[in-house]
Amino acid sequence: MAANNPASLPDDLLRGRNRFQAWRSRRPRAGSPVPPSLWRLAVRLVQTHGICRTATVLGLNYHRLQKHVEAAARSQPPSREPAFVELPSPVVLGKQCLFELDNGAGATMRVQLTGYDAADVEALSRGFWSAK
Repeated sequence: MAANNPASLPDDLLRGRNRFQAWRSRRPRAGSPVPPSLWRLAVRLVQTHGICRTATVLGLNYHRLQKHVEAAARSQPPSREPAFVELPSPVVLGKQCLFELDNGAGATMRVQLTGYDAADVEALSRGFWSAK
């Protein structure tokens, strides 16, 4: 896929390339500085398409674009909302029990449970007493 092939470019990158081409065709002389509005556009495109692809498609110097991206990152105020919130794992202060089942036919089962549900204990008991 060729970087400058219009058919292979996403719409936003194609529009950006067209804006840069229009500016280049109207600029007073070769080597004129790129206007700040176009640098801001290029920085926004970098967020989606990366520095290398954006610089290639827009015809910009990679290192100069990288400096503008870094400057934009420094000038943005930090977000008030945390980017990541770590929640502590819940403390298990669950139920604990130790019981012994005897089925009357000589079979005995001793069970120690932590964090159990009453329905689980009932199912375990019924299964033990029904097994012969």
